[in-house]
Amino acid sequence: MNINVCLAGATGWAGSALARGIYSAPDLKLISAVSRTHAGKSLGSVIDQNENTPLLSSTVAEALLSGPDVFVEYTKPDVAKSNVVSALQHGCHVLVGTSGLSEDDYQEIDAVARAVGKGVLACGNFSLTAVLFQKFSEMAAKHIPHWEVIDYASSTKIDSPSGTARELAYRLSRIRESQLDVPHDQSQGPEGIRGARLNGTQVHAVRLPGYVLSLDAIFGLPDQKLIIRYEAGTSAEPYVDGALIGIRKVMSLVGLHRGLSSVMDL
Repeated sequence: MNINVCLAGATGWAGSALARGIYSAPDLKLISAVSRTHAGKSLGSVIDQNENTPLLSSTVAEALLSGPDVFVEYTKPDVAKSNVVSALQHGCHVLVGTSGLSEDDYQEIDAVARAVGKGVLACGNFSLTAVLFQKFSEMAAKHIPHWEVIDYASSTKIDSPSGTARELAYRLSRIRESQLDVPHDQSQGPEGIRGARLNGTQVHAVRLPGYVLSLDAIFGLPDQKLIIRYEAGTSAEPYVDGALIGIRKVMSLVGLHRGLSSVMDL
């Protein structure tokens, strides 16, 4: 039995790669897609896909009329929450690939998902290497109390920190807060020079040309340190396999679940 999918952001950098991945999966069927800039065109004509593709909808509300089983949110932070809530209210399970949602946003989404008995799987990064990066960082935090995170991305990235860094900070907070030997209120220097405190983790966001997305999780003990690094390339292909796993797994969930590792055997 096929899983019917609606993809919002289907012509974007990551969305178009995922659309091609869905067409190559025998158990998934892309029945509707959203793109405001290409509305009315066939998806295949935009992403150079020869399959029988749906016409692109201009709004999520229009696309949801197709009755998908799973709605994939791959748009922008300012509309992501409302898209997710709309999909839940239409009876869809939801996979969230858009970054930049806040903890309050996730709490609201969780409440709606539980009320309608549907699952939401929110992943700041679908790359399998990013999943392992976060898992290894969690392992380190159980043994090393001092750590900080440096989040690198392109100079044009709007959200700071990235969704991957937000997800990492959230996951580490479930273990403990990082230890600060000099509390913020006792630190001397310009405000913010020590980064931002996010869910108990010091996070520093670097935004420069030349980066796509990289993160360093730096753990320190006396006379030793451990640096765990994740680094993305320019292609969106690394995110496809993880997203396909998420589409399949979210069907069995109720409520909000964070991170692809929550549905993987790690």
